[in-house]
Amino acid sequence: MISPFEKHGLDMFTCTKTTRESAPNLWGYRLFTHESSTPRQEHRESQSRRMQLIGCFPYLSGATPEPDMRAAGMRFVDRVEISVKAGDGGDGAVAFRREKFMEWGGPSGGDGGNGGSVILVADPQLTTLLDYRYQQHHRAKSGQNGMGSDCNGASASDLLLRVPGGTIVKDADSGELLCDLSAPGQQFTVAKGGRGGLGNMNFATSTRQAPRFAQDGTLGEERKIVLELKLLADVGLLGFPNAGKSTLISRVSRARPKIAEYPFTTLVPNLGMVQYKSGLSFVMADIPGLIEGASEGVGLGQQFLRHVERCKILIHLVDLSAEGEGREPVKDWQTLNRELAKYSESLAQKPQLVVGNKIDLPFARERLPKFSKAMKRKGVKVLSISAATGEGIVALLDATAERLFEPSAKPLPASPRRKVPRTRSR
Repeated sequence: MISPFEKHGLDMFTCTKTTRESAPNLWGYRLFTHESSTPRQEHRESQSRRMQLIGCFPYLSGATPEPDMRAAGMRFVDRVEISVKAGDGGDGAVAFRREKFMEWGGPSGGDGGNGGSVILVADPQLTTLLDYRYQQHHRAKSGQNGMGSDCNGASASDLLLRVPGGTIVKDADSGELLCDLSAPGQQFTVAKGGRGGLGNMNFATSTRQAPRFAQDGTLGEERKIVLELKLLADVGLLGFPNAGKSTLISRVSRARPKIAEYPFTTLVPNLGMVQYKSGLSFVMADIPGLIEGASEGVGLGQQFLRHVERCKILIHLVDLSAEGEGREPVKDWQTLNRELAKYSESLAQKPQLVVGNKIDLPFARERLPKFSKAMKRKGVKVLSISAATGEGIVALLDATAERLFEPSAKPLPASPRRKVPRTRSR
């Protein structure tokens, strides 16, 4: 693989003053001159320069030519499997009171402390499960053992694991759904700590005044769980790759996803807050594009569809300018709906807004009437926009808000008052 230095005829570790003229696009990074006096110093400095250059140019380390994809995947993690272990309870103590002038002191063994529990907490400030990819084992502290002189052991504090809002918790072995942490600050005890054992002072009776045994603490729960993040959004954007979803969300919100002219530019979901009229607002989610066969793993697959399962409305963005074999607006709409049905029937039944995009292009505008008539025969109304120029976006937001903020249920009629017969007082 040719490095950026070899491409411009430069040595990897030696950059002269001619670098500005010969490689202007490389200037601005940390470039170093080769001025070593001894072989040992030369080796040490060259190794140091190599590590810093690799940090500036990932290609120098022999990486694949897709650093953005790996970096995006590392920043956003929506599914992890972790192991949690609650703390064990402390053992009770066997002790007797031995003091001067106290001939029959009696038992004085204290109780053990309770072990700490592992508690999941929904934190609205978090947006990814990245921290749990690298740290997969979480263990709470155990309770302290009991002591003499009627002293109980200290209980351990609980271990709080903060996860993004919208995280669902499943048992890794059985697949059972344990909890859905959708509300901010919601907590769920995923592993309960063990209970501390009783000391021998609790077993003294009139007939057994010197018990020489105590109770052991119980073990804390241990289990493997799966954390899956489903983003909390009101509106979801669906469509083929390069349909203009990222351009649309950047136009209506302050989200700034990566936008380029090639497919699969979006590698991770993006969220944007859309400020509507009269102080109303809603959250819009942009997920990577789907293609035919996504349910079988083609493209990026359909793993990101979980992030629109909570959405109330789906905006199906159709690229009217798409060219190629088998690329027709109606066929694209049907293909995407089939992929939705293969993933989840409930997701396919969600309300949809079909939107034709890129009408600023002449070829796309010519396709719009034919596409609208074909969808009208299916009972579907088509909206037309240009995410690049902003044409039709206001009408799209009005249609979205009309469905999103409409009253979900009519108020119940007032029940007629029932006449209560009056009783005469005697």
